[in-house]
Amino acid sequence: MSVVVYAGTRAELGEGPRWDAAAGCLLWVDVERGELHRGGETTGFGERVGSAAPTDDGDVLVATATGLVLAGSGETLARFPHGADTRANDGACDPAGRFWIGTTALDFRDGGGALYVFDGRLECVLPGVGLSNGLGWHAERMYYVDSNTQRIDVFDWDGRPSNRRPFARVDRADGIPDGLAVDDEGGVWLALYGGSCVRRYDPDGTLVEELALPAENVTACCFGGADGRSLFVTTAAPDGRVYVADVGVSGPPAQPFRRTAPSDAEPTSAR
Repeated sequence: MSVVVYAGTRAELGEGPRWDAAAGCLLWVDVERGELHRGGETTGFGERVGSAAPTDDGDVLVATATGLVLAGSGETLARFPHGADTRANDGACDPAGRFWIGTTALDFRDGGGALYVFDGRLECVLPGVGLSNGLGWHAERMYYVDSNTQRIDVFDWDGRPSNRRPFARVDRADGIPDGLAVDDEGGVWLALYGGSCVRRYDPDGTLVEELALPAENVTACCFGGADGRSLFVTTAAPDGRVYVADVGVSGPPAQPFRRTAPSDAEPTSAR
């Protein structure tokens, strides 16, 4: 698999790549510089930015350190109930279009973060997280990474996660589990910070493939492009570039955030 540079921008902490199918472009963030990159445009927010998701009306919903902001209008839709020692991190929309956002303490201490879901109302679903990271869905599963645990976990999924259990463990010497993407065959692609690679696990958690990157700190990945077969990969300093590779399998683009809250329209999100 050939890996090439997609964006030569030297991010301090590139994260959260998402393919916006409606706009036909990649969006990603530089956490430490507080920037959203969308196609060839860069928007600064004056504070750290953890993740972003396209919306179903053409905007982008951005998780800043303090809350959820629409990039186009600058409107704040929700504020996180944490202090100045905590920030947003990786996030993604579930199949119903709800935005799931993780947080972490700035010192990455165990229990300092949480996992939230936003569907017009912000709800803490998983408290006591260390470093909330990768999220992905396939069939009746939700995959999740708390980097401090050195593993991917899997939940049963019926519109809400349940029955959390380990899916795949990573030896600390191989790197820190970070962002992830799930392909159309149910394979889970995991970025390894400090590991210079993205790993693919089959649906039973067996490591089956490894994509080497010319960057030590690999942070996250997503599928995109016209045919969904391009894997985009973000990295952090000292590299900080975005890479792309054809990995021989397709994956879905980002699920847009639904401005009409699913909780008002779909019984699966009832609480």
